[in-house]
Amino acid sequence: MTNRETAPYGSWKSPITSELVASASIEVKQVVVDGDDIYWTEIRPSEGGRYVIVRRTPDGELTDINPEPYSARTRIHEYGGGSCAVSNGTVYYSNFADQRLYRQEPGGQPEALSPPGDLYYADGIIDRQHKRMICILEDHTIKEKEAVNSLVSLDLETGKVIEVMASGNDFYASPRISADGKRIAWLTWNHPNMPWDGTELWVADLSADGSIKNAELAAGGSEESILQPEWSAQGVLHFISDRTGWWNLYRWEQGISESLAPIDAEIGQPMWRLGRSTYGFVSPNKIICAYTKNGFWYLGSINTLTGQLERIETPYTYILHLHALPGKVVFLGGSPTKMSALALLDLETGAIDEICTLGESEIDSPFLSNPEAVEFPTETGRAAYGLYYQPRNPDFSGPEGERPPLLVMSHSGPTWAAKTDLRMKIQFWTSRGIAVLDVNYGGSTGYGRPYRQRLYGLWGVVDVDDCVNGARYLVERGDVDGDKLAITGGSAGGYTTLCALTFRDTFNAGSSHYGISDLEPLTAHSHKFESRYMDNLVGPYPESKSLYEQRSPIHFADQISCPVIFFQGLEDNVVPAEQSEMMVEKLREKGLPVAYIPFEDEGHSFRKAENIARALDAEYYFYSRVFGFELAEPVEPVKIENLLS
Repeated sequence: MTNRETAPYGSWKSPITSELVASASIEVKQVVVDGDDIYWTEIRPSEGGRYVIVRRTPDGELTDINPEPYSARTRIHEYGGGSCAVSNGTVYYSNFADQRLYRQEPGGQPEALSPPGDLYYADGIIDRQHKRMICILEDHTIKEKEAVNSLVSLDLETGKVIEVMASGNDFYASPRISADGKRIAWLTWNHPNMPWDGTELWVADLSADGSIKNAELAAGGSEESILQPEWSAQGVLHFISDRTGWWNLYRWEQGISESLAPIDAEIGQPMWRLGRSTYGFVSPNKIICAYTKNGFWYLGSINTLTGQLERIETPYTYILHLHALPGKVVFLGGSPTKMSALALLDLETGAIDEICTLGESEIDSPFLSNPEAVEFPTETGRAAYGLYYQPRNPDFSGPEGERPPLLVMSHSGPTWAAKTDLRMKIQFWTSRGIAVLDVNYGGSTGYGRPYRQRLYGLWGVVDVDDCVNGARYLVERGDVDGDKLAITGGSAGGYTTLCALTFRDTFNAGSSHYGISDLEPLTAHSHKFESRYMDNLVGPYPESKSLYEQRSPIHFADQISCPVIFFQGLEDNVVPAEQSEMMVEKLREKGLPVAYIPFEDEGHSFRKAENIARALDAEYYFYSRVFGFELAEPVEPVKIENLLS
């Protein structure tokens, strides 16, 4: 055992550099199974954030499908998802630059399939019987009107729309055809609902010519969220519903829905992006699913005859993108101390083959902090949740009698959740001596529908209360220094951050990444998917105009009393740059320490490796100046206005 050096918290030297964090920021956005081949789409920061489709054959050979500069990313709903479909080795995908659909034959080059124009495609499935693709179309051609979404079929030879199969509602998702090609199911919903509020599951017969007939509502409504309809090989429709307060699995036969394995846990995630999957059929009587409870994910096996769910032991605490193959399942698996990987589980032997690891990491486990699931009291006698990471570095310890600074993280969404896979960004902080609390505030998923709806009408209040109370809980427990508390978040998490700094006096510093400072402009300029989101989170507009003003930090910036740093992509179509720039100007005028780092070539969230690294280093530098600790190694300085030396 080596002797530890005593050094101030925050100043510890760490092998987890910002460049390593950026290189480990590869994400899988979609998984597709075609016969025995597995395809996935991954973001590569080292290639400017390009979305690359990768194929893995049974012999283990990996091949990149779409060549540079093609990026398999759709802009549908602005967050995308479901950009790729595969049939007999032919890959169809949406290219980000022009949003056209492309076809790529095995060994061939991309060929444009759909015509040019402001048309976005996603969530496609191949109907071989009718030589078509059925997918979601989002039409932006009429600029002065809201985009029009519909369920359409496209000719696989010409790319032209053959038929509008369903239209008239605001949104569509998840078209699925039964194995015999005779039935189709899909999801739809309308403003002001988001897909985790209320969706409808529709079922229809397919005529010999492929047209829809006898459409009927199978499940769902304005108060029930349906996810991931799938047909079993026997032609039975399955779906996920939160009708009991938890996203559980159901099957639908002859007009009757039946719960398969009731559990106080979530078999599902909010449909921010299309094309995700959390269950698959491995035999007529067995379904493998991923489910989450208290912030951690598990793999389970459901016996459809008995309704029993048995947990399958794996080393993973975060599981997504689950698909079934004969005798196997593939999924994205992650844990707090190991890089996420696409895992292929043999259901007979239990053997796991990690077919692709997302990024390289040679960091020894003594540098990695394991999360502690914490439950803490919050307002109105309720409990809130989070994942607490204490500082960890085998080479350093803090001065006797001192406690580390705490960085509270407020996740985006806000209908999302903190994840328990290896978050190198979190380890960047903990390995330097800064504790982290990743808060699952009221409104987060994974704790049931009532917990998710705590935020309704109270966005900017409940989330802030929970972040504040989480920090206070750790201070009172003796884990962290109550005079060195910072809060950070991106997008909606940036809004929570700015609200916490504006309307509370708990934190001593903050970092807003493309955060919302003024709610009102978003009611007029937000993209279609989120244009009515705030009806539930805050209230209908303009009827609730005064409430929007009361919840907007921009109107109360004079109440902020601590240093703040802002990061912003100048091509952000979700939260425009003015949202950050207005706050920066207000704090500048007030004479508060403030810093602003814009990125000309980034949109909503940062995808390029150099920008990810720069933002992390800049935030670290900022905290070092505010909290008064020395950096173990030099980083590019940040201009902090109004900060006295």
